[in-house]
Amino acid sequence: MKKGSKRLATTSGIIISVVFLYLAFRDLKAEQLWDSLRAVNIQLLLLAIPTYFIALSVIALRWQYLLRAVRLIPLRSLAELVAICYMGNGLYPLRAGEALRIYLLRRNHDVPLASATATVMVERAFDGVVMLSFIMFSLLFIDIQSTEVGAIVSIATPLFVGAVMIFFLLAAKPALLRSLMGSVSRILPDRLATLINQVGDDMTSGLAGLRTPTLLLGAVISSYVTWAIEAAVYWIVMFAFGLDLGYTVALLVIGAVNLAGIVSAAPGQVGVYEFVVSTILIALGTSTAIAASYAVVAHLVIWAPATFIGFLLLLRQGMGFADIKRARELEQALS
Repeated sequence: MKKGSKRLATTSGIIISVVFLYLAFRDLKAEQLWDSLRAVNIQLLLLAIPTYFIALSVIALRWQYLLRAVRLIPLRSLAELVAICYMGNGLYPLRAGEALRIYLLRRNHDVPLASATATVMVERAFDGVVMLSFIMFSLLFIDIQSTEVGAIVSIATPLFVGAVMIFFLLAAKPALLRSLMGSVSRILPDRLATLINQVGDDMTSGLAGLRTPTLLLGAVISSYVTWAIEAAVYWIVMFAFGLDLGYTVALLVIGAVNLAGIVSAAPGQVGVYEFVVSTILIALGTSTAIAASYAVVAHLVIWAPATFIGFLLLLRQGMGFADIKRARELEQALS
């Protein structure tokens, strides 16, 4: 991405965050927020943190399933890269953490960039479908009137379902992807044509896990398990606030807030996260102060510990904050 386009996308993301922060907190007074926060059960919050790290470990397991057709990477190594990725996404805009973990996978384990990128794109598509199914399932048990949830579902459904269908088509018919790349390469200079064809081969390799039933089943099951565990984190935080809303509400919240992430280019979904979460809880009868307080605390529980651990792991890789910002440049340097 060119510097001008990157700057515009970053600025737009920050503006989006500011707008949604205003919408989330415009009717609140500081003392109301503080009173709600003081009543939180700290012990339950401490229980939520390790639960979240279990979810991250299962995400690493899913990535291992998708990568196994390319190369078997130790689960511990992938778990570290996932934590670094979440830290990068939480601190910098434009999902810089994704580029960072792709770069590190290439540097540490010699996995082709296109293959790694293909698996990450499949992960995102799987996540979208899981979030949609969580929302649909929860709405069978929850009576909620929310135009925001409806808008999220209507926008996200064609994007993620369409993406999954495309990935399965390309995985099932690898010759199709090679043919497409070949058509592009024929109009390019020889050196660039060779690169394009190599990228096509690497992407085909990265999608190979979708053609293997056991690997595909493992990736699908782990996708649902990891997000079900993360929904449990949201549920635990609800109990910490004395909210007896049920696990299905946690599924609805996690589904809506993650799908809403497609509109935010700002670090960590700041603003969009708080608005979506508090809007859902208010629609279910929770007071504005508690709903906003819950959104802030739940966000901190899934952001702060992962960011801290991820940064320590980044230092172990011999890298620092500047490398997060330069993640896409580092990725391109290995191509």
